[in-house]
Amino acid sequence: MSNHLFGAIRASSGVDDKPFIETLDGGRFTYGDLWRASGRAANALAALGVKPGDRVAAQVEKHPLALVIYLACARAGAIFLPLNTAYTPAEVGYFLGDAEPGLFICDPARREQLAQAAAAAKVARVETLGADGQGSMADRIAAAPDAFADIARGPDDLAAILYTSGTTGRSKGAMLSHDNLLSNSLTLRDYWRFTDRDVLIHALPIFHTHGLFVATNVLLLAGGSLIFMPKFDADLVMRAMPRATSMMGVPTFYTRLLDHPGLSRDATSHMRLFVSGSAPLLAETHRAWRGRTGHAILERYGMTETNMNTSNPYDGERVAGTVGFPLPGVSLRVVDPDSGGPLARDAIGMIEVKGPNVCKGYWRMPEKTEAEFRKDGFFITGDLGKIDEAGYVHIVGRGKDLIITGGFNVYPKEIETEIDALPGVMESAVIGAPHRDFGEGVIAVVVRQAGAALDERSILSALQDRLAKFKLPKRAIIVDDLPRNTMGKVQKNLLRDQHRDIFNTPAS
Repeated sequence: MSNHLFGAIRASSGVDDKPFIETLDGGRFTYGDLWRASGRAANALAALGVKPGDRVAAQVEKHPLALVIYLACARAGAIFLPLNTAYTPAEVGYFLGDAEPGLFICDPARREQLAQAAAAAKVARVETLGADGQGSMADRIAAAPDAFADIARGPDDLAAILYTSGTTGRSKGAMLSHDNLLSNSLTLRDYWRFTDRDVLIHALPIFHTHGLFVATNVLLLAGGSLIFMPKFDADLVMRAMPRATSMMGVPTFYTRLLDHPGLSRDATSHMRLFVSGSAPLLAETHRAWRGRTGHAILERYGMTETNMNTSNPYDGERVAGTVGFPLPGVSLRVVDPDSGGPLARDAIGMIEVKGPNVCKGYWRMPEKTEAEFRKDGFFITGDLGKIDEAGYVHIVGRGKDLIITGGFNVYPKEIETEIDALPGVMESAVIGAPHRDFGEGVIAVVVRQAGAALDERSILSALQDRLAKFKLPKRAIIVDDLPRNTMGKVQKNLLRDQHRDIFNTPAS
């Protein structure tokens, strides 16, 4: 048996002297460099005691060596666990305690504070890798031999665990197999027509499905190249545009590029494809981009647990406000949320999906896994939507009050727990509202205790060190009470309606 994921990548990818990663300053990291470096990294993992099936957690900044470690985990039969670089030590401690990795790799600048969380979780080894490519893990990789005998892994063996927050505050680890990742990337490569001639602007983070498993895997399997940017910067993207053929981004990328004076039809005339995902793209942004550049952004729909489910067509109309059609091999249906019965076209209900892209369940949470899958194998996404008469899928809302801001999932319960613990707070409700840059912005609606001297600034300041930056509310609104139904449940739909225009100016 071969190594299912890495074997396919190696067989499909570019020739050794072709660049896989390019940088704006002229740096090149070829496919040959990638094979050699991932072999050294796999040997380094083995020397650190990482065995097939072990988890390797990494909270590191964006650098080519981070991708090398991901591929090395696949080659060594380990399970890669990327962690958002914004997570606090307390948040990291939960993930380490739950996943029990044999190795944790972090930024050298944060090692001291994160080592305590690792020790509490009984992680055996802590190594480092910085944004400059330096650190103890980099040293170990550099010293290891190139040749590595890839560990045999089958389609159903786990390749990665990605954590997605739960409404109760307990995060869930989605278990993604070698074939979950490979099958979806091959489908996207063909559906979006990526070839070895493509050069993709890569300004996405690589701890997230979009940047790691979509952008990176698709280009690897096409034998294409990445223009690798540490983060999104509109000036740098425009500087890279003449060398590129395609870009994948979140709605924020497109709204900020629309504000750039250099964006024009001439500047983008050679580009083949612009893809948007990870958060809802406003129809207004879709129309503005088309008017300014002549390109229709291709919007798609995916989840941490399912990889990509749908896409607007490569050929044919890309309809603003929709996420297109189910991808080849993916079955999608809309059902009554309570009964699970099928609904007619244009009826709004719960979206459920089934296919080789869907994860194997949640790490060490069999009850939650059972609850999220129907008996016929369909996964309950928690997203509300409809399929129109032309077959296009529309996402109209999300169950469980999930907020997607800047491409990141935020669950209100976690933020509400932190706010409710603040002195002077009686209760709170956290909601999302449309935001031009981030898709949705987080809003805290807070009821003060009688006589408390709380205001918006003090609430937001108190949360700064308690939550990752992307989870922080952009506004805190003080109210006398929260709207409730006859059963006493807070009616967040009314709050969302009341505050939906709070971010309606570009300056928000």
